[in-house]
Amino acid sequence: MINGQVSHWWEQLGSPQPRPALPGYLSTDVAIVGGGFTGLWSAYYLKKLQPLLRVVVLEQRHVGYGASGRNGGWLTNSITGGRQRHVARFGRSGAEAFQQAMNRSVDEVIDVCRAEGIDADIQRGGEFQVAYTPAQEARLRADFASERSWAHTDVQLLQAAEARARINIAGTRAALWHPHAARIHPAKLVTGLAAAVERLGVEIYEDTRVTEILPHLLHTSHGSVAAEHIVRATEGFTAALPGLRRLWLPMNSSMIVTEPLPPAVWDELNWSKGEVLGDYAHVYMYAQRTADDRIAIGGRGVPYKYGSRTDLDGRTASSTVAALSGILHRFFPVTSQARIEHAWSGVLGVPRDWAATVGLDRDTGLAWAGGYVGTGVSATNLAGRTLADLILGRDSELVHLPWVDRQARRWEPEPLRWLATTSLYAAYHAADRSEAAGRERTSPIARIADLITGKS
Repeated sequence: MINGQVSHWWEQLGSPQPRPALPGYLSTDVAIVGGGFTGLWSAYYLKKLQPLLRVVVLEQRHVGYGASGRNGGWLTNSITGGRQRHVARFGRSGAEAFQQAMNRSVDEVIDVCRAEGIDADIQRGGEFQVAYTPAQEARLRADFASERSWAHTDVQLLQAAEARARINIAGTRAALWHPHAARIHPAKLVTGLAAAVERLGVEIYEDTRVTEILPHLLHTSHGSVAAEHIVRATEGFTAALPGLRRLWLPMNSSMIVTEPLPPAVWDELNWSKGEVLGDYAHVYMYAQRTADDRIAIGGRGVPYKYGSRTDLDGRTASSTVAALSGILHRFFPVTSQARIEHAWSGVLGVPRDWAATVGLDRDTGLAWAGGYVGTGVSATNLAGRTLADLILGRDSELVHLPWVDRQARRWEPEPLRWLATTSLYAAYHAADRSEAAGRERTSPIARIADLITGKS
């Protein structure tokens, strides 16, 4: 088994052809820090809207080295932190407009891939969420009742037999499905997007670490960059920048992928339409059937490292590999003899209120987007379009969505940050064990944890 080395997605593609580092001082219209989905989508729409704009992207390793090249490949319509938290300030209509924008973002990514000739193994099969304990089923059914009261959700409830006919998961009690999701190959998408922005004239400099972000000025490992606008698109690596250690917590997420599975396995699983798969556990999983007939499955693993440290290579603890393998075999007993070929990890950004944000400070020229908490494949597209409109001064419907200029309080200092995060995930694990043992309603441990984290 390969452990680390960025991700299975990059292992499939091979090491990318390196781009040059920043050649020294330069001046530009827009400088973007981070060569992942947020940075590249922002560059794409800026150049589409204003072709003569000079746009520069700076990346500390290579394009897609962070979460954009390591994620589970879920292109879905989730609003990070949920719609309800936006109702107090923007009303239900504002929250529903946000949901509609996220639905359209799934379509937009697919449309851009088609227009730009990006083959990212896209298969639009919707999002399938399964419950396999009584407590999970109770949460699922409550969620379905809630979802039906909102516009643009399009969620369907599948009873046990119907759900197992769609994806044959052992112990299925019920499932939810909606159409606004697709499976993708993340590294293929980020590679194709980088090529598309370069065709538009965007300059990408790799192996260039930004050491400080100031109004209209960046300091890097290879010189300084002056810019009218600067976009911080650093997601899980934001804590490494001066003054931002407590802004977003770098949460670790891990994945494993099987060897290609034979047709007899897929005949039994009946997982054939490109659905992305999740569950109703508190420490939830996420999975996809890849284009080459593997199962890629992920979860939180070791959620947080003291002092907001990040591991760059993606090596994954053996206990995490075992835990994810256990989930795989519990869901799909027919995979019990399947070989695990690769394990890897990455970091994602978590704001204190668990809600993503995008914005621009016009006085300093500093713009930002991130805090996606794992829902960034489609949210980055919406963020890129929104940032382009904000920077260019366009009064579009996007710049009035509830996440624009949203501010959350900072995370607690250490050791409180580590103690709280570690304890909370221990509580979620304990709640899952209690529910797996037969508890019929959500564990009060999980409810308390949700209140402390700000998720409820």
